[in-house]
Amino acid sequence: MNYVVAVLPDRIQAEAAYSALEKEGLPDNQIDILGSGYKSADDYGLINPEKQARKGAKRLIYWLVPLGFFAGYTFNFLTGVEILSAVGAFGNHIIGGLLGAISGALGAYFVGGAVGLTEGSGDALPYRNRLNAGKYLIVVKGTEELTRQATRVLRQFEPENLQGYTEPTGA
Repeated sequence: MNYVVAVLPDRIQAEAAYSALEKEGLPDNQIDILGSGYKSADDYGLINPEKQARKGAKRLIYWLVPLGFFAGYTFNFLTGVEILSAVGAFGNHIIGGLLGAISGALGAYFVGGAVGLTEGSGDALPYRNRLNAGKYLIVVKGTEELTRQATRVLRQFEPENLQGYTEPTGA
């Protein structure tokens, strides 16, 4: 499936572009307007960067917490650092492991979350920002020929941005 996304400054231009696309014979079920009064980014399925950040952090936590525990336990075992004298050597090793696990969880939260926010959303974040700024998106999906035709029509409206995408074929 191919997509063309045009960013237009206001509702009037978005509606005019939609009408022009319909006049060119593009099926209206393959044209969407995103913006105030139309579909939202969530309705359309644009990736939410916060969800991607949580997913990245959750993925990292599964291996960083056990690895942190192992590293903290091993470090305390090798160095013999006495954290609490009342719990003995083995108790100090366990406390060292717990501190390592906490460090692993913090690393997963900050690193996994930051990567999810910056990289996990692709072009969805700039589009969401434009929608939040009151702009409108026209999205046309269909065959390569249909998206080429839509691109020709949309260029007439001098969009702020006109971007084409090809959905990767499943592996």
